[in-house]
Amino acid sequence: MNTISIRAFIPPLTRRCVPLRSVRRYAVQAPGAPTLEIFSHQHKWMQKERAAADVETSRSVDHLRDEVASRLCERLMDINRQFPHVLDLGANSCNIARMLTLPSEDSPDAGPRSKRVGKLTAADSSETLLYRDANLAFNNEIDIRREVLPTSELLPFEANMFDAVLSSLSLHWINDLPSVLAQVNNILKPDAPFIGVMMGGDSLFELRTSLQLAEQDRRGGVATHTSPLADVRDVGGLLQHAGFNLLTVDIDDIIIDFPDMISLMKDLQASGESNAVLSREKGAIHRDVLLAAENIYRELHGNEDGTLPATFRLIYMIGWKPSPAQAKPLERGTGMFSIKDFLEKEKKDDEGGNK
Repeated sequence: MNTISIRAFIPPLTRRCVPLRSVRRYAVQAPGAPTLEIFSHQHKWMQKERAAADVETSRSVDHLRDEVASRLCERLMDINRQFPHVLDLGANSCNIARMLTLPSEDSPDAGPRSKRVGKLTAADSSETLLYRDANLAFNNEIDIRREVLPTSELLPFEANMFDAVLSSLSLHWINDLPSVLAQVNNILKPDAPFIGVMMGGDSLFELRTSLQLAEQDRRGGVATHTSPLADVRDVGGLLQHAGFNLLTVDIDDIIIDFPDMISLMKDLQASGESNAVLSREKGAIHRDVLLAAENIYRELHGNEDGTLPATFRLIYMIGWKPSPAQAKPLERGTGMFSIKDFLEKEKKDDEGGNK
């Protein structure tokens, strides 16, 4: 697991990145296609439309999406090839396009990352969010085409169309993730990569536990105020089930400090990331629950400087569409050196040195 310090894109007085904290355990659903809808696509669309309508506020909370998109672009640049046509699936406000116009962190003198990308198709179901920054300067530095999707779970593209498919911070709102990944595999050209990142199961555990404990204390039960998220252990199986080869899955934790819990919740709302679970409790959280949750948050998770940390666990995934020319692993037992012989030799050497 990687924990990489975040660049100074976050206002220093209210937010900062700190090292990864201790590992926590949590319950997850069984992998596979869901038997029923968990998220309301209509409600999520309304949240994103409403958030993007307030342009300045929406832009002010894009720091996390920009940073995650930048890290995803670095993974794309690690692949030594050109990409004539790339799809940004679930593009939000075209954060990937904006990050592609910046130079690579490893080679700042090599020019913008977009030199390796021909055309970029940015697709999202929220038209207001997708076109929010269409008048900004970065649009002139990359060949970008925006496409509004009728739904986030049906991809209206031809087979073998794209040289790469990217997706940043959108897949965690998909109900039928196996189906969407299979569609991504279909629209990729042979031996082309899919590189995605989504929120993982440990995200916002501080907020989750504080709200649950506060509601249990004040109301004698727990309502659904945060969304269920996928577990990293399931992602590899989902990619393999969708037909991808040469899989890579890793995680990053980004921890951002907020002055109080309400500031965190306002940031989530302004970015269109509020709860969209169908079984959520309608209406605002009770005031007494919020006050209790704030105190619990500070007691259990608060920093020494009075700020409150919020953990965002990011699951990065890379899968390649199969191709006859693609490198394949050797068959089991065909290695040039036996690991068993190596371990036995190490054991004998250790025993000899102890005599």
